[in-house]
Amino acid sequence: MENKEWQLLEKLVMSASQEQRRARRWGIFFKLLTFFYLFLLLVFAMQSPFLGEVSRFEDGEGHTAVIDIQGMIAENEPASADNIAGSLRNAFENGNTRGVILRINSPGGSPVQSGYVYDEISRLRDKYPQIKLYAVISDVGASGAYYIASAADEIYADRASLVGSIGVISASFGFVDAMEKLGIERRLYTSGENKAFLDPFSEQKKSETDFWKSVLKVTHQQFIDRVKEGRGDRLKDDPKLFSGLIWSGEQALSLGLVDGLGSTGYVAREVIGVENIVNFTPKKDPLEQFIDKLGLVVGSSLAKTLGLGSQFRYQ
Repeated sequence: MENKEWQLLEKLVMSASQEQRRARRWGIFFKLLTFFYLFLLLVFAMQSPFLGEVSRFEDGEGHTAVIDIQGMIAENEPASADNIAGSLRNAFENGNTRGVILRINSPGGSPVQSGYVYDEISRLRDKYPQIKLYAVISDVGASGAYYIASAADEIYADRASLVGSIGVISASFGFVDAMEKLGIERRLYTSGENKAFLDPFSEQKKSETDFWKSVLKVTHQQFIDRVKEGRGDRLKDDPKLFSGLIWSGEQALSLGLVDGLGSTGYVAREVIGVENIVNFTPKKDPLEQFIDKLGLVVGSSLAKTLGLGSQFRYQ
């Protein structure tokens, strides 16, 4: 009996010892992981192009300031009015800035956010008349993105860029017939005759759709007025210009939507005359950059492994 108790005690001691060893190994692992994380932060911080740009801000060398407008223009997105306007102010206020370029690759977005940026561009151009602002459209500069571009002194694009889409859109769905087929009863309680305005689960009312179209029409006219204000006599008298159509950069040039064909480098070198480019776009912190790059690598590897990916190329 004593032998069995001794064996049980020995097992308990061994088990406790193993747990301690496991805990030590995990402790070492997490310490190494923390060290690796700090090392990556240091590497990314040292390699960040923004740091190099800060030093150039202070050396007295003239530069062309570039601000990227990428993706959807919306609040809480990288291309939000706050981010763009803040970058514009930093660029114009810097004593070494010789010209500013908005490098645009965006399908548009919020008319409110675009309007904020347009107003800030107008204010800064009035305050710093010696600094010209240019918009350069790469793949696409449409809708709200073109709204912003039209505030620039000049707009440039590639021959194959997509430019325009001067219009306003609002889309929804109607589920009334589907609910009827499924036997679903809609129970809607409101206070205020228009509180359920354009409810997708209720029948459309002509009075509501007519009113909403009037709102869109007013917003569209605001867009048109701003483009005309920015582009002036450069716009051709074409009834399709404000129809919501989108054109290639070459077509946009003939319509007066853009002033020339060229890249960011071309505008900095040939138009502004200062080839030294400094990017004023807000940068992600090193950890976010690392996570984004890691996700991109993992996603790309997975797509290749599964045989996924685009089968079409523009050549």
